[in-house]
Amino acid sequence: MDELNKSGMSLSYVPKPLDLPILTIEQNASSTMNVEQEEKEKEEDFIKNNYVKRTLLNESALPPITWSNWYKEVNWPQATLLCLEPFIALYGLFTTCFVWQTAVFTLLWYFLTGFGITAGYHRLFAHRAYEATLPLRYILLILGAGAVQGSAQWWSRGHRAHHRYTDTDLDPYNAHKGIFYSHIGWLLFKSRRKPGVADVTDLIHDSSVQWQHQNYISLAFLMSFVLPTIICGFGWNDYRGGYFFAGVLRLVFVHHSTFCVNSLAHYLGNAPFDDRHTPRDHFITALITLGEGYHNFHHEFPSDYRNALKWFQYDPTKLLIKFFKKIHLASNLKEFPHNEIQKGRYSMTCKALDKFGQTITWPKQNSQLPIITFEEYQELSKKNDGRALILIAGFIHDVSHFIDSHPGGRTIIKNYIGKDATVPFYGGIHDHNTAAHNILAMMKVAVCKYGGEVEYIKRKLGHVQTPTPIFA
Repeated sequence: MDELNKSGMSLSYVPKPLDLPILTIEQNASSTMNVEQEEKEKEEDFIKNNYVKRTLLNESALPPITWSNWYKEVNWPQATLLCLEPFIALYGLFTTCFVWQTAVFTLLWYFLTGFGITAGYHRLFAHRAYEATLPLRYILLILGAGAVQGSAQWWSRGHRAHHRYTDTDLDPYNAHKGIFYSHIGWLLFKSRRKPGVADVTDLIHDSSVQWQHQNYISLAFLMSFVLPTIICGFGWNDYRGGYFFAGVLRLVFVHHSTFCVNSLAHYLGNAPFDDRHTPRDHFITALITLGEGYHNFHHEFPSDYRNALKWFQYDPTKLLIKFFKKIHLASNLKEFPHNEIQKGRYSMTCKALDKFGQTITWPKQNSQLPIITFEEYQELSKKNDGRALILIAGFIHDVSHFIDSHPGGRTIIKNYIGKDATVPFYGGIHDHNTAAHNILAMMKVAVCKYGGEVEYIKRKLGHVQTPTPIFA
């Protein structure tokens, strides 16, 4: 009753508890350990067996960035490129004539270099979500270089660490450090810690990846600036548009599109598969990132070549990989078993239901009720104390606040006060619905020892027998 009053809920049919002792199990004081010592041992054991905690404890981080040392901690090559490119693009927008062929090529080049990251760097090399023929591997590596985000080996090493240590200080773009840090801050400043260990031996032994890794600088410059300038210049005499629009402006959009996978995809949306970490699913993020926006699914099932499961969800990278398979450039497209994916949905649905259940007032647990015999129940029901006690299914209920509201009338209830009304309640008179069962449970005030009238009579007559086991 105190809990109901605190919650501000008015349940007039809920009776006051009986003034009877409740059976409790005494705890042996000698068997309890010192709580603080036990917690300390648990913490030490956790650190000893947890790689992240152990590493953070044993490896010191670099000093924090302050106003007095920030310029020493800037990653100047990357910061220069990332900070200058928007201004160069703006200059080009205001000083270069618009040519429709260049606009079309810019959009095409954006998708091609973007797919070099999503279908290449991400799903093929970082997660091995499918297998690609050697020509396709080289094509994706060359296009990925045009996105200017490091070599496939460097990119994949960081991304594997991100998945393995998500939301910890060993995650290179830890979302808990803020959306600016996870979006671009981790690139502008030197990392305070070395990213956690990630295995890239498969990439070290991949000749195509190593070729790109060794020639990355020249490939990036060629694919990002030189080639689009030459194509637009030779094609329709628009060298300036090729450089400023297909080169620089396109690169700004490709960069921040990909960066949104590390930032926006960890803030915007819902978590239909697991909410222990920050990744989220959202259509807007998918639209911005060429289909990488169903990030909660991706973090739960990283080696699945799909990011979007449903036909109406936007994932052009998935469709491109399926196209590669159709023309025999890709094979072994990995999909997590549907049953295991459904388990993720089920666990989150259960969690949501549990949270919803916490807003509901439930009946008392059986352990919170006093236990009385059938004779004691009959004696209590005869007292003129305003209670109307009825025994149903082994529980004694006080229906005094409900008797006038009973849909079947007062007479039926009055006839069973002090009696066992299990059979009438369960179909002898009326087979009550779920709502009736729920309301009745709120009126429980005691447990009847041995269950009810039948068991009471059997014991009174001495018919107490050990049940005979039934063997199949």
